[in-house]
Amino acid sequence: MSCTDANSPVPQLGRRVLCTSLLGGLAAPLLPAAARAAAPGYGNAAKSPSSEIRLALLLGNRNYPTPFDLPPIPKNLRDLEGALEQRGFKVTSALDLDLPASRRALENFITEAAASPPDATIFFYFTGHGVQVDASNLLLPAGLNPSSKGEALQVGSVQLLSDVVRRLPPRRDGMLIAVVDACRTGLRAGEVAGLNQVEAPPGCLISFSTGAGKPAIAPAVETQNTFYTGSLVKLLGSVSGETTFPELMQLVRTDVRETMLNHPVAAVRQLAQDPFIADHTRVRLTVEPRRVGAPATPEISDADEETLLKTLEQIAWPAEVAQAAEMFLKARPDSRFAPGVQVARDGARVAVKALQRNDVRLYKSAFSLSDTLPTDHRQDLLRCGRGDKDAAARMAERFRAFNGSSATQSRYEGWMQFAVALGNGIASYELAVHFRNTGQPLLASQFESRARDLGYTPPPDLDNVRK
Repeated sequence: MSCTDANSPVPQLGRRVLCTSLLGGLAAPLLPAAARAAAPGYGNAAKSPSSEIRLALLLGNRNYPTPFDLPPIPKNLRDLEGALEQRGFKVTSALDLDLPASRRALENFITEAAASPPDATIFFYFTGHGVQVDASNLLLPAGLNPSSKGEALQVGSVQLLSDVVRRLPPRRDGMLIAVVDACRTGLRAGEVAGLNQVEAPPGCLISFSTGAGKPAIAPAVETQNTFYTGSLVKLLGSVSGETTFPELMQLVRTDVRETMLNHPVAAVRQLAQDPFIADHTRVRLTVEPRRVGAPATPEISDADEETLLKTLEQIAWPAEVAQAAEMFLKARPDSRFAPGVQVARDGARVAVKALQRNDVRLYKSAFSLSDTLPTDHRQDLLRCGRGDKDAAARMAERFRAFNGSSATQSRYEGWMQFAVALGNGIASYELAVHFRNTGQPLLASQFESRARDLGYTPPPDLDNVRK
């Protein structure tokens, strides 16, 4: 969370001095909890009770050995707790827990989540120090020194996937959201290992405050949020209630990137974060919960707006998605659906650029939709047209199941190449294994190297074979 990049553009300054001198006093502080009810975006009109179950656990650790303490953490927790409560969450928030206390808090939360209905929304958030050891993402409890040896970190930390994500019950009709706003501390001088890329299990959305394998910076003062949590709190309070959680995370990603790229301090601009997102959600859940007595689906009174939305929902080819989304935004810039359409447009533009690469052999016919497609297949195709790197990898897996045909192998490779071009490091490693198994060592080497560039480190036990 603090400046831990050994390759920082100002390495002569200490970690704490760097953060304080660069960021202190420059960002406008967010509203305190007492003032939130009257703030724009939160509204102060009485709301009917929510018909949804929404549970959140927020863990934040400021207290680490000098010089690794993290002053923004208490404010992160306070502000995010208030923002989530305004969106219908029952929030449990804990500051500076050691490992035994962290595990107790997790056990209680897992038990509560397991007792919730299948359409519940479960939100886990960690803010503090995070490291990668042997390809595992570790969340460091209070008091643990981030510069400890790898073995000590492994036994003394919470593992994001095995201890949190995989232990929370799958959401058949709901959603599990895991957010990690953590520092990326390297284990050796000159190395920023970063958190490792991960795949989200079905029904899950995972977000990191910066790209996999990349560092994060933050203020060293108590009166400011970290960049990521500041954007998350701001947008939770201001976006249209029809914005879905995946759309919210994409908007946060854009806001973090633009905030840092336009920062008055050059070093902050150079270290601008591009948050990581892994999305395998299966239902449409909006930021604003359903209220008792409200219709299950939003009513659209404007016939032209409904037509534009239906047109957008029925196309997957990225160029057409971008065009249709742009038409909607020009015609209805103030629509409550505009934030989601903006996400579709921006993602489609990224997908268009990916498809123009010489190393991506995927064509318009691959994006054809039909009424006979299974729901999950159709959903992934639509997401691919909006630049979803994980949906592209899932599309590839559908073709790997059909062995023997050169056409299906070509389609598998094309979807994987597309996923890699969209930033999927895991897909790049999978493709490296595929090319090695098919006697193409040069391509295998290229994609294995690219996987690491994209922030993916394969677990040591894989040994070039995906298990």
